[in-house]
Amino acid sequence: MCDLKRTLDAQGHCVLEMPSGTGKTVSLLSLIVSYQQFYPAKRKLIYCSRTVPEIEKALEELKRLMAYRLSCAETEEEKEKERNFYGIGLTSRKNLCIHPEVAKEKKGKVVDARCRDLTNSAVCEKGRQNPGSVDLCDWHENLGKLEPGNLIPPGVWTLADVLQHGRDNTVCPYFLVRRMMPFVDIIIYSFHYLLDRREMSKDAIVVFDEAHNIDNVCIESLSIDLTRPMLDSAARSVGKLGEKIEEIKKTDASKLQDEYAKLVEGLQEAANDEDAFMSNPVLPEDLLKEAVPGNIRKAEHFVAFLTRFVEYLKTRMRVLHVVAETPLSFLQHLKDITYIERRPLRFCAERLQSLVRTLDLNRLDEYSSLQKVATFATLVATYEKGFLLILEPFETDNATVPNPIFHLTCLDPAIAIKPVFERFSSVVITSGTISPLDMYPKMLQFTPVVQETYPMTLTRNAFLPLVITRGSDQVAISSRFEVRNDPAVVRNFGSILVEYSKIVPDGIVAFFPSYLYMESIVAAWNDMGILNEVWKNKLIFVETPDANETSIALENYRRACDNGRGKVSEGIDFDHNYGRAVIMFGVPYQYTESRILKARLEYLRDAYRIRESEFLGFDAMRNAAQCVGRVLRGKTDWGLMVFADKRFARADKRAKLPRWINQYITETASNLSTDMALTLSKLFMRTISQNPNENQTGVSLWTLEDVQKAQAKQKEMAMEVEQQEDQPMDEDDDYYGDGGLDDRILGEIDLDV
Repeated sequence: MCDLKRTLDAQGHCVLEMPSGTGKTVSLLSLIVSYQQFYPAKRKLIYCSRTVPEIEKALEELKRLMAYRLSCAETEEEKEKERNFYGIGLTSRKNLCIHPEVAKEKKGKVVDARCRDLTNSAVCEKGRQNPGSVDLCDWHENLGKLEPGNLIPPGVWTLADVLQHGRDNTVCPYFLVRRMMPFVDIIIYSFHYLLDRREMSKDAIVVFDEAHNIDNVCIESLSIDLTRPMLDSAARSVGKLGEKIEEIKKTDASKLQDEYAKLVEGLQEAANDEDAFMSNPVLPEDLLKEAVPGNIRKAEHFVAFLTRFVEYLKTRMRVLHVVAETPLSFLQHLKDITYIERRPLRFCAERLQSLVRTLDLNRLDEYSSLQKVATFATLVATYEKGFLLILEPFETDNATVPNPIFHLTCLDPAIAIKPVFERFSSVVITSGTISPLDMYPKMLQFTPVVQETYPMTLTRNAFLPLVITRGSDQVAISSRFEVRNDPAVVRNFGSILVEYSKIVPDGIVAFFPSYLYMESIVAAWNDMGILNEVWKNKLIFVETPDANETSIALENYRRACDNGRGKVSEGIDFDHNYGRAVIMFGVPYQYTESRILKARLEYLRDAYRIRESEFLGFDAMRNAAQCVGRVLRGKTDWGLMVFADKRFARADKRAKLPRWINQYITETASNLSTDMALTLSKLFMRTISQNPNENQTGVSLWTLEDVQKAQAKQKEMAMEVEQQEDQPMDEDDDYYGDGGLDDRILGEIDLDV
């Protein structure tokens, strides 16, 4: 908390690694809320998390915190201040829509499009002037009747609370949150909202929680993949735009004239943000102040321009060999073939946005491919460095039927996050697993005021990390490509699972480096009869890439744990009986033959002097730590962390693990065979299950009385020191008197002998 306060005081940025399950979220929130309430010029807090359950969890924590602050407030004025505090969370329309027809849609894009058809400003205007002429959303309309800034009573509102409020008062929860954002003290939402939008006040405090993958989030937000079906869909959309323009010329030509006049003024004339149908790429400020180039100002000229660009991309897709080129090389080739200049391309995304508004189009989800092409054009023409274009004609190296993908891949995460660091006074990057810390400032190009990793305070070792390097038959185990499918390695991996399923109570969670490897291992275990052995002790549930299937598997897994039988590492807690042991089979390295990864590694080496091996090691260890860290979700929890790969025994690999895990890996536990690991595990579980003082109150969990006692003791010692300093020195008499220092003071002095 002191480090966080130092960062806020200095109005700088910081990187903090705090152990899992030790109240990281509530510590951050409690200090920042106190900071906000203490200083009259309230700085807004933007709290970013990765998934909807994490957003909801943070809102729950904030709600409890504010209830506690209200109960502790002494004067009526303080109570009023706490009551008027606003905290709110934002997620997608799909999660917040309560319109009976629109909410039935399963795809987020379709919900967005249908919502815009009912709520965009042109439709609303028409509906109000001529009631019944168009369909409107009653929930959205009711919201417009309320006073801005007072759409919801003060307090902390979880997503479930906002939904319930919307149903009770017939107002739209999504737009309620969007319109309240300028007026609230804390807004909690996903990383992507902050990277896409720059509408917040500059003096805000930004917290990226669970930010171990923030570089990947930044890269994904600026990378685009185009396929042949997408280009066909984009071409159809361009045709529809052309027809719509011809139609509107006959009925309402002045609309197009007005748009033309606005575009001469520049892009800043853009309309209401609520109508925006696509999130625009990160554009430099100077570009937004320029006027749109003359050759794409007229709607029909812009459609012809898009047609030429889409046809050019289609011809590029016909190539049957891999092509990798820089944006400059792509633009030069484009100019030579189609005479399309770079400047109009830079305005493509904004110009399409403007045209869609002017034409009052509906069902915008059908234009999503065209939107991608326009964003692709804008990005490729805006950034010379930090991007690479890769055309892969076949899905795999052995495939014979072409299925081309054109990747515009961002190689530099700093591009997406640079506006965040420049705009906001304090940015806090925190997670349980972001070691080594110096990698993030290097990759994201910022200078932190504080960079700190914290150990874990426990009265007893609540978790036991073990590194298994070989099986009971002394054959080394590893997921290295050369040996990963060796029957001896597969069998030894299987025997670890079988043996642990016999001795561990409740749930065991096993992680693999990839879905592909997991499928091959599980199939091999099935053939070897290993799964049958495990089934004698525990039920088995397997995660799949499909989110719905996985959520059903997880629900059944929890039910099995409760009944006494026994992309998951992100945002799902295996606390208490749901995860007493986590086994990491192999080191989760990325697939190094990927052309995109190779390009990124080359860029990191040339631009930031980060070696390939350094980045790959860092990435693998943060993923491993993220997996095993799930076993411990609080100070009363306990569990086993098993690293099953001989490479984890190397000191340089272990040094990349977070300090709070590494501090508990002893020399003995860093190079074990399966049978030795089992012996240590049994001993650990016997010891841990006997401790009666489970809540550790007064030692690593402090009550309010404990904190006050410690503060009183500190004050007492400080006063004694002051009194001693104030005593006049008598040259004849010894300063310490006859008896010298008394025993108590001697005992409290730290003598560095």
